[in-house]
Amino acid sequence: MKASIKVDKVTVQVPYFLQPQELSGGWLSTLLRAASSVPKRQFATLLHEISFEANEGDRIALLGRNGSGKTTLLRTLTGAFPPSDGKIRLEGTRQALLNMNIGFNQEATLIENIFLRATAMGFSTRMVKELITPILEFAELGELAGRRLLTLSSGQRMRLGFSIATAVSTEIMLLDEWFGTGDIHFVKKARERLMGHIGGSKIVVVASHNQALTNRLCNKGLVLERGRLVYYGPLDQAVKEYATIKPTPNPDLPTSIGDGFAKASGVGGMKISQQG
Repeated sequence: MKASIKVDKVTVQVPYFLQPQELSGGWLSTLLRAASSVPKRQFATLLHEISFEANEGDRIALLGRNGSGKTTLLRTLTGAFPPSDGKIRLEGTRQALLNMNIGFNQEATLIENIFLRATAMGFSTRMVKELITPILEFAELGELAGRRLLTLSSGQRMRLGFSIATAVSTEIMLLDEWFGTGDIHFVKKARERLMGHIGGSKIVVVASHNQALTNRLCNKGLVLERGRLVYYGPLDQAVKEYATIKPTPNPDLPTSIGDGFAKASGVGGMKISQQG
């Protein structure tokens, strides 16, 4: 079966609690009101009715300002954020490089963490055992295999996470920005491995502000603004559409809760009009 991604009118909402703010009076009365007031539960829309399809050979750049919903969309494609509405169908094995430190246990050893992360990625126990040595060797942490993770530096933890995430090639790759942590030698080695995996993958979706990178890797662009799909199509046209977007802050929604808040409406065709 061919690899594919089908996203049909996917909406993602998350709950949050809003603490009433009232700054009148002195600092003591302000503190007392804050302590006695009851937070109100509300919902933030991070993605709103997103629809697109990707097939073998598609290399998609996610374009949008910070807070437009790029990372939320990637996390939804990985299954970390279940859609509140709509459907996602992925055919093919997938690999996600979003946060290299997610899923680690600071008190566990490196080998134990490899089992934890690899098992969560869907690897069988037998496969994990075969991958332990290659993972540690690539991360250059073989001598530290029995140490607890909390004894490692942030750079060493990042190397371990990258090595686990890229231990095998998959048909679909989901990338958030670009790997660039660690010493020059390891960064070069990591980029070479990543480029090899990208070349061998059937579908790639990458969120990056590096236009030179997306021009080199991608043939399509998906433009997001405040959680809404603005354009999906050839990369050169997507870049032009992205350049025309003007910031339109929504005063009715707090921008600190998450990325991609959306309240405006209007969907039609490949290009979606912005209102509000």
